[in-house]
Amino acid sequence: MRAFYPAMATAFLALPATAAEIAVKVEIPRLTVAEYHRPYVAIWIERPDQSVAANLAVWYDVKLKNNEGTKWLKDMRQWWRKSGRELTMPADGLSSPTRAPGEHQLTFAADKGPLATLPPGEYRLAVEAAREVGGREMLRIPFQWPPKEATAQTAKGEHELGALSLAVKP
Repeated sequence: MRAFYPAMATAFLALPATAAEIAVKVEIPRLTVAEYHRPYVAIWIERPDQSVAANLAVWYDVKLKNNEGTKWLKDMRQWWRKSGRELTMPADGLSSPTRAPGEHQLTFAADKGPLATLPPGEYRLAVEAAREVGGREMLRIPFQWPPKEATAQTAKGEHELGALSLAVKP
């Protein structure tokens, strides 16, 4: 029995490391408007047919009494129609409070969370933002999963979203 353990340890050391990851940076611009509300933001991965492959994050007002912040999730129309209405909020590991203006970074590892079950293929990162007394905006960036090489791409919003960047690493 004791000889078995060193052999197992050697076998595990020989396995290749799966360090693939997706890093997303989302900029929420500082707007000079009379009545500013932080935007609700949904971040997900979609297939070429625009169906949702995985939800990554949903930022909304989680502090309102009786979970009333969920009432305005439907203002993120694309995400809501494709996936949001089927979710119960708050969702562990997915939902969190709205974010202040600035740059926010999220990283997702291939071996856990939503990427652990993502089959190989062509995808798009989708980010949608909607703001009370404001507008709505959506950005998409295509990518390949799993990545063969490190890639980085960007997109630029016009009003509700600023710079969006996606880094995919093998």
